[in-house]
Amino acid sequence: MPSHAYLSASASERWLKCPPSAKLCAQMEDQGSPYAQQGTDAHALCQYLVEKALGRNTRDPTGDLTWYDGEMQEAAEAYTAFVMEQVAQAKELCPDPLVCVEQTLDFSKWVEHGFGTGDCVIVADDLLHIVDFKYGVGVLVSASGEDGTGNSQLKCYALGALDTFGDLYDIRRIRLSIFQPRRDNVDTFEMTKEDLLNWADGTLAPIAKLAYVGEGDFCAGDHCTFCKVKAVCRERANYNMALAAYDFADPPTLDTAEIAAILPQIDSLVSWAEDIKTFALEQALSGTKYPGFKLVEGKSNRKYRDEAEVAKVVSEAGYEPYEHKLLGITAMTKQLGKKRFDELLQGLIVKPTGKPVLVPETDKRPEFSSAANDFNEGE
Repeated sequence: MPSHAYLSASASERWLKCPPSAKLCAQMEDQGSPYAQQGTDAHALCQYLVEKALGRNTRDPTGDLTWYDGEMQEAAEAYTAFVMEQVAQAKELCPDPLVCVEQTLDFSKWVEHGFGTGDCVIVADDLLHIVDFKYGVGVLVSASGEDGTGNSQLKCYALGALDTFGDLYDIRRIRLSIFQPRRDNVDTFEMTKEDLLNWADGTLAPIAKLAYVGEGDFCAGDHCTFCKVKAVCRERANYNMALAAYDFADPPTLDTAEIAAILPQIDSLVSWAEDIKTFALEQALSGTKYPGFKLVEGKSNRKYRDEAEVAKVVSEAGYEPYEHKLLGITAMTKQLGKKRFDELLQGLIVKPTGKPVLVPETDKRPEFSSAANDFNEGE
């Protein structure tokens, strides 16, 4: 089995909507990022804590983690607690549920060379539960997916688990859970085994066949976010240029319906523009010349050549070189430990109301009430 799936479960939302993008992306080299490494570190910590909670012999990886900090520890502990709650529920269905951590799952019965890694797979009589840990904060991930029929990545994992363990347990229900602690997002979706298999045979397999050979129609949308060719994709350019070509009247003349039609496209347009700028800069640094543009040195701020030497010189001159500042909540939790933090600072931690954000009605957050907020602030 190859080390990386051509049609990966994690990218399934994109290639299911835009099949030919899969082959284009496969031809491009992976570009690592600090965020990807941070996620990898967080998953390693989660694996360790869950297996430890299950009583398994496992090695503490924290000394090898580049991005380990108090926030990551807290997130991984919360994830572990959630997983153990699900294991306890599974034991109510049968005395010996199977709990797999970082399990390789093969769904190639429906997708050519299709496989992925399930963060936690809990198999019991009646229920198969896929739990997926998301450490990122940039994109809020839904267990039900954009169309409300289930997250495609988790459904692919469920198919792999069903194909491997389905003969061992009498599975009738499929539960999909997203645990995204840094977005306070714990989301669960449930479907029947029959619905999952119908989706696999009627939707997943036919589109996967097109995607594997680079056929099908290009389609731009929110699923372009992590596409490797998003900056130079002509379909995405056409998609976003449609908004750029909008016949804008003076702002005072735009009515509510016009603004409502524009709002859903703005984030996509801004993201596309930033992708073009980033790509063009990378190419220019490699020698590409763009008519009418040139590379120049950007603005920079002064900085100390040697902070320790600066502190020494200023101290010897009779001045205090450091400012004293209260540790932030994450740093304070790391210093005190979560249990001691909760004991000492109970009642002293508040979570202010977040700044209002205009989002589609499909967003699961409760609607913001300015009247209620004004009342609270007046108390």
